[in-house]
Amino acid sequence: MTTPPPRPGRVLRQKIQERRGLLVAGAANALAGRVIEEEGYEAVYLSGAGLTNTHYGMPDLGFVTLTDLAQHVAMLRDAVALPIIVDADTGFGNELNVHHAVRTLERAGADAIQLEDQRMPKKCGHFNDKSVIPAAEAASKIKAAVDARRSDDLLVIARTDAIAVEGFDAAIERAGRFIEAGADITFVEAPGSLEQLQRIPQLLAAPQLVNVVIGGKTPTLPAEEFARMGYGLVLYANAALQGAVRGMTQALRQLKSTGRLDEDSGLVATFDERQRLVRKDAYDALAAKFRD
Repeated sequence: MTTPPPRPGRVLRQKIQERRGLLVAGAANALAGRVIEEEGYEAVYLSGAGLTNTHYGMPDLGFVTLTDLAQHVAMLRDAVALPIIVDADTGFGNELNVHHAVRTLERAGADAIQLEDQRMPKKCGHFNDKSVIPAAEAASKIKAAVDARRSDDLLVIARTDAIAVEGFDAAIERAGRFIEAGADITFVEAPGSLEQLQRIPQLLAAPQLVNVVIGGKTPTLPAEEFARMGYGLVLYANAALQGAVRGMTQALRQLKSTGRLDEDSGLVATFDERQRLVRKDAYDALAAKFRD
């Protein structure tokens, strides 16, 4: 009898516990997730900002609904075998909403769910003028998330945006309360200095996530440096999206200026590469199977 492989969430938990700065890239859609998997990453992050930017053409200001998010989780789950970390923003409301959201996203295929303590309407963690809910209320929402999960393999990631609102010490205190509430990982968003980055893993018992926003408030360091500091996860939530925007712009600019664009330009993926990414050969084989 063949032993089934461990669940992706269990694998992710083990990797994070190693605190080796696991490098995770974010996807805004299933195709980006497929590219991330093919490039050898060990987990994928479904970015709320990426979904909002890509599918709505809007800024990260809390527009994603639970229904939209669950649909995208399910599509990503079908596309990749990697552990999926899902950005669930504020959990879509109070403790009961969080409980429902966790059940919904776990059923859709999430292996880890990230929740934050911003007040609605939430904002990108590297925007200004954020506000946070009371620490006790935020901790209660984390308790609800932990209670809601069907499997212990589902990880709860608790994010605080309090550095920008209440200061560094208050953010650390909040993260500590989230750990007491049962969070598996905490995520102190937008530290603005090397000193703060170094102190966060030293001050908190649970594994830590650091979010490197390209062009954002947090210093950009090599993943190896974050690993030496003791971080469990090093997240580039929208590197793929920003790269895609630049690539689209360059390809379309070339087409507009010259009236022609082909594979030899080096600006686009080849036709064959695109079909390989969406696994057309597997569907051809499936169609042949049904015709036999």
